[in-house]
Amino acid sequence: MHGPASPGWLLVALCAATGAYCLLRMRSSVEEQRRAAGGEALMGFGMAAMAVPAAVFTPPSWAWPLYTAVFGGAALRALWAARTSTRHLHHLVGAGAMVYMAVVMAASPGHHGGAGVPVVTGILLLYFAGYVLRSGVRLIPVAAGGGAVGWGDRPELARACRLSMGIAMVAMLLTL
Repeated sequence: MHGPASPGWLLVALCAATGAYCLLRMRSSVEEQRRAAGGEALMGFGMAAMAVPAAVFTPPSWAWPLYTAVFGGAALRALWAARTSTRHLHHLVGAGAMVYMAVVMAASPGHHGGAGVPVVTGILLLYFAGYVLRSGVRLIPVAAGGGAVGWGDRPELARACRLSMGIAMVAMLLTL
């Protein structure tokens, strides 16, 4: 990722921690939550790998087409899932943003700033900024039901996870 090393490492840590928590969420007893957590873990770890500062590690030329293929597949999966539920459209936009960033990074290795298509980058920034604001509001506590809940079934932690990935996406798009 283009940009200074210190924020890049913080972004790597945030995304890797989010991906790790999403792996824990895959232990949920609810199949839909497990499936969503798997996609979010892929996104978190993919964002962590993309956020490694370019000054520290420059990925080989084959890495960007690999990212494009992996997240292109994730986008197709989200598109297929969106047939039954519109909430999968966010996953489609996220995977599409990852494909876009991988293509931009492949086209401009070592380039700092201004490498993406400004209109596309701007639309993605507006979308993810709105998503972050909406997700932040949804974290306002509501009356919780009784009973013990496992780590994989805590909705407030899942929302915090999605919020952190949205913030990371905004940061990554700003550095394009």
